[in-house]
Amino acid sequence: MQSIRERYEDKERLLLSDKACLAIHSRGRTVPEEPDDIRTCFQRDRDRIIHCQSFRRLKHKTQVFLAPSGDHYRTRLTHTLEVSQIARTIARALQLNEDLTEAIALGHDLGHTPFGHAGERALNELCPSGFRHYEQSVRVTEYLEKDGIGLNLTDEVKNGILCHTRGEEAYTLEGQIIRIADKIAYINHDIDDAARAGVLQEEDIPLSLRLKLGMSKSARIDYMVKNVIENSGDKIRMSEDCYQAFLELHDFMFYAVYKNPVCKSEEVKAVSMINKLYQYYTENPEAMPEEYLNIAQKDGTERAVCDYIAGMSDNYSVKIFNRLFVPQFWLE
Repeated sequence: MQSIRERYEDKERLLLSDKACLAIHSRGRTVPEEPDDIRTCFQRDRDRIIHCQSFRRLKHKTQVFLAPSGDHYRTRLTHTLEVSQIARTIARALQLNEDLTEAIALGHDLGHTPFGHAGERALNELCPSGFRHYEQSVRVTEYLEKDGIGLNLTDEVKNGILCHTRGEEAYTLEGQIIRIADKIAYINHDIDDAARAGVLQEEDIPLSLRLKLGMSKSARIDYMVKNVIENSGDKIRMSEDCYQAFLELHDFMFYAVYKNPVCKSEEVKAVSMINKLYQYYTENPEAMPEEYLNIAQKDGTERAVCDYIAGMSDNYSVKIFNRLFVPQFWLE
């Protein structure tokens, strides 16, 4: 008698495109495991990511606006969920594997630092081997989660996470979707957050771009997603004119928001804080939790310190910094 998983795998064979990555064709895990009776391998990966500690910490990691006091600004977690929604829409329309797509989307930023790309740039300058959040996301799943055991994800999910930003494209179309869904998500929600912060208004976006891509966030997302669906085949792609418009919009956002002094006024403090934490823990590695002392023994102190700081949420890093460097007042 067939298991629920086997019935679902049969369903994938019947319904998905011949370009889709089927669960039964997965390249497998580093440590082989017995198949689950209910879930496919990609469904298991999705569940492991959702339940891991690194995923939960994303709710207190900066997207663009550092330590926002408002409830409606994006965090790294809400960004991840928006990427997942856009990616699944594209995967469904192209009859690709939604489970694989979702697992990659949910795991793509697990290794991101506190304080967004400012934190990433700081660690990249400090760490001898450099720091790239997409590589750290894979390291999280392989070595750092579950006290060093890792999540033992499938190769397809790890490859999609590793290739979601730049460099070589993912070898699955599902992985390629994440790279483009990430772009669609962040450019549009960053505009939304910037408008909420009073940094810009929709009307500040060049009219030519609004006429091309859409006059609102939802219209732009709708246009870009449909453009990807209509232009994808053996590769996941936008049309050339749509991608050029996206690049122009990104250039506009770079100067209007990403480098805006109002948005980045606290970045200098965040970078200084990360520098001090890094220096302190490289000089006092015994002050780190035991799991990072084990990493230090295997991979060196600086690698362990980088892992520890990268895993911190914004809130936790500020708490630790205050405990180490800010005088504490005696309570009566």
